[in-house]
Amino acid sequence: MAFHTPSATRAAFLYGSVICLLYALIPSLTFPGPPLDVVEGFAWGRELALGYTKHPPMQAWLLEMTYRLTGGHHAGGYWLSALSAALTYLFIWQLARRLGFSPWQAFWAIVLTSVTFYFTLPLPEFNPNVLQIPVWAGMMLFFHRALAKGRLLDWIVLGVFAAFGLYTKYFVLLLIGTIGLYTLVFADARRHLLSAGPWLCALVCAALLVPHVRWLLETDFLTFQYAADRSNPATSFLDHILNPLNFLAAQIGNHVGLFLVVLVGLGWSGMRAVRTGLRQATRTLPPPGDRFLLWFAFVPLAVVLAASAVTGNEFEHMWGMPMFLLSGMLAIRFLALPELWPHSRRALAAAVAIQAIFLAVLIGQAVLEPHWKHKQTRIHYPGRDIAGHLASIWKSETGTDLAYVAGDMWSAANVTIYVPGRPSMFYLHDARLSPWIDMEDVQARGLMIVWRGDSERPAREILRYYPDAVRSGRKTFPYRSSAGIPEEIINWVIIPPGEVALQPVSCVSAGSDCLESDAKDN
Repeated sequence: MAFHTPSATRAAFLYGSVICLLYALIPSLTFPGPPLDVVEGFAWGRELALGYTKHPPMQAWLLEMTYRLTGGHHAGGYWLSALSAALTYLFIWQLARRLGFSPWQAFWAIVLTSVTFYFTLPLPEFNPNVLQIPVWAGMMLFFHRALAKGRLLDWIVLGVFAAFGLYTKYFVLLLIGTIGLYTLVFADARRHLLSAGPWLCALVCAALLVPHVRWLLETDFLTFQYAADRSNPATSFLDHILNPLNFLAAQIGNHVGLFLVVLVGLGWSGMRAVRTGLRQATRTLPPPGDRFLLWFAFVPLAVVLAASAVTGNEFEHMWGMPMFLLSGMLAIRFLALPELWPHSRRALAAAVAIQAIFLAVLIGQAVLEPHWKHKQTRIHYPGRDIAGHLASIWKSETGTDLAYVAGDMWSAANVTIYVPGRPSMFYLHDARLSPWIDMEDVQARGLMIVWRGDSERPAREILRYYPDAVRSGRKTFPYRSSAGIPEEIINWVIIPPGEVALQPVSCVSAGSDCLESDAKDN
């Protein structure tokens, strides 16, 4: 495929820009409401805290920024996801070029990466997994630059990326460890330990993390406690075998689109030439380039599989989202593509077709899915209507604006993003899980407890504070679709100022000393 460098650059820019733009525009124009993780992020971001119940704060901060810039529109999450993908493609291009790939090889590395599953349907749900992908790509790029040039600026930028990643999700520790181990294992990288670069990188990262570490200490490492509570430990010896295999199978499934594009480009004639191409591939890149590529492509995966095998824990499949940014480069490098492809145009057509299918599925989720599934869906949830009704009920009952709403994540978070003035989410009415709540202020202003479903009583976690609570109001709301989706039932209880339970009833009866142990049981 003989083209000049500017043509490959333009092709990469055009392909990446169009794909990212479509993944932002289509949900912005067709999704009636935001997905779960976006709603959750908006509710947290309203507090501008240094950490939240489940994650560090970066995703929520960025969502809050878009909320304020757009006057409260939820579409900002889709554009943040698109921007994350765009930055990732840019970093992949630059890293591929640094590893000795030709411009057209770098273009195809972007195309093949873009058709892996994680860059398609999950993209509109902007969450810490999505935000990690440019972080991982950027860290690998600047680590390679730092090793090659030894410039302090590259080490500093690497430290900033590492801190940003840790403010996003602690899973980036896996990449930090992979970088550190690479530095220790290989002599040409280890020599940098005698320079100021790596130490300055670590210092910058540590300095930027000081505020968040202080928050962790003040909240008794809340995010770690939550992760421990939500983990799925082994229940039998088979879990030590099946759980890592399930994770690996899911990651292989993530690459189906890549496999299809490669096979279409090869055709029968190309498949016969694969063995020859593999032999030629070993002579086209210097060994350090291969070593870097293989190390960062497989060491993080190997660590996760080993950890799952040793502990028996079941790791979330979506945690693999940032781990396979080099898959396209691996295919290009070791299958001698696109030179080996007899049908490169067909391969590009296949990639475009795959993207078109996934984009059509997004439209189908918004427009068609409710008509044939007839079940409640997140993006069609009538959050704005519910929030407006609850705010008016509170106003008529108390004469004040709603300031606090307690309940499960979905019920409460939707109220916080749609009610003017944006009440704070008191998650499960648990001060430990909602450290941003000012208990004196919530006592002075009261709160509304909200839950979904036909139950007369709120969730078990709420009943720990109000054992006699029974709904004081109930209303049904139609979903935001013309399909026959079952209506949502919303229940509420108004807790007037001065009557807010500050501790679980068991602690009130036993004394405040039981609060800590009671919180651990929650």
